[in-house]
Amino acid sequence: MTTEITLRDETPADVVAITQVTLEAFKSLEISQHNEQLVVAALRQAGKLTVSLVAQVKAEVIGHIAFSPVTLSDGTPDWYGLGPVSVLPQYQRQGIGSVLIREGLARLKALNGAGCCLVGHPQYYTRFGFANTADLVLEGVPAEVFFALPFNRASPRGQVHFHPAFTAGL
Repeated sequence: MTTEITLRDETPADVVAITQVTLEAFKSLEISQHNEQLVVAALRQAGKLTVSLVAQVKAEVIGHIAFSPVTLSDGTPDWYGLGPVSVLPQYQRQGIGSVLIREGLARLKALNGAGCCLVGHPQYYTRFGFANTADLVLEGVPAEVFFALPFNRASPRGQVHFHPAFTAGL
């Protein structure tokens, strides 16, 4: 990472900047449905942002990551969904997303989280220990882009349900 960044919890004063960072980060991504900023806002409004971190350079918010509770059909508690993670385009490929992910996962573990799952790019998320698993599925999502990371090595089985906020704007 070439830029010195500060990570911290989001504050109410960050909401506009987080929205802008998220819009910019996903603007040119073809696989995006371009509703990520709406997802973050809906999770915030529902009180479901368990961990919401910003990355900052000087006084500018340049990145954001959200973690929210997911429900597992087998009843396993304390699992979370990662996403979205956003970094302004001019700061991408500098390790900022990686720092946000590692810190967010550490905070989930400190909260006694049991694991985390996400929909994302296979070549990116495997470096953090996420793996495809036949034990967990997310309806309508191809297995090759759905990943899970159990924190205590016990892998639950069944279907994952993200908060309804993930359908915001669709």
